Amino acid sequence: MTSVPMGLLLLADSRLPAGGHGHSGGIEALVDRGLLRSTDDLHAVLPARVRTTAAVPAGAAAAACALATPPSRRQESHHQDTRRPDGGFPDTGQGWRRWDAAGSVRMAPAAALRDASRAQGAALLRTAGAAWPSPALDALRALRRPHHALVLGAAAAAAGATPAQAAALAVHHLIGGACTAAVRLLGLDPLAVGALAARAGRQAEPVAAGAADAALAAVAADDPALLPTDGNPLADVLAELHHRSEATLFAS
Repeated sequence: MTSVPMGLLLLADSRLPAGGHGHSGGIEALVDRGLLRSTDDLHAVLPARVRTTAAVPAGAAAAACALATPPSRRQESHHQDTRRPDGGFPDTGQGWRRWDAAGSVRMAPAAALRDASRAQGAALLRTAGAAWPSPALDALRALRRPHHALVLGAAAAAAGATPAQAAALAVHHLIGGACTAAVRLLGLDPLAVGALAARAGRQAEPVAAGAADAALAAVAADDPALLPTDGNPLADVLAELHHRSEATLFAS
């Protein structure tokens, strides 16, 4: 049985002060427009969200975890050799910049999505830097506001996780954030929503695994363009609509 690093459990905990509680990931925009009113509606939303939007953050987190894992520990963690052509890993902001830009390209239609991702990345970076100091997290600070998935993957590496675990962690946050927001906004039964989250998590496992495989191939080729590019225009539209709303409970 594969052990799970204690740090990974902490990173998965919604009580970690990393800013995620302030973002609904578009759920508030759905609720405000009457498109999500019940547990049944959430049951329809979650699988679609996983299928269409989970691979991009999962792939970015897995790539960042692989990049942030020192070569000396890669063989110990039993994931494939992900050495860059120069044999190192990005320990400067410049080294991370191409990977951060790849995240921006994948959120290109919606500036609100990019802003939300960077806000969460900056919040997590403050917490992760204090909890798991590492050269990779120090280097990401040079970007000032790196995307959340990159910080999550680098923090996961510092906490002892593998790229596959980092990908699963990113999808866990996507599902958990949506479920938490739905409960807060609609007063849904938390037990029923918890069951939905568990079901969505099982459905998400192959998505996370595929994203991790793509991320490892991208890192091995030193080519961020090979990261997953899946997307859903509804996520872009909801982000922009939420951004233009006058009164909201969540930042996104």
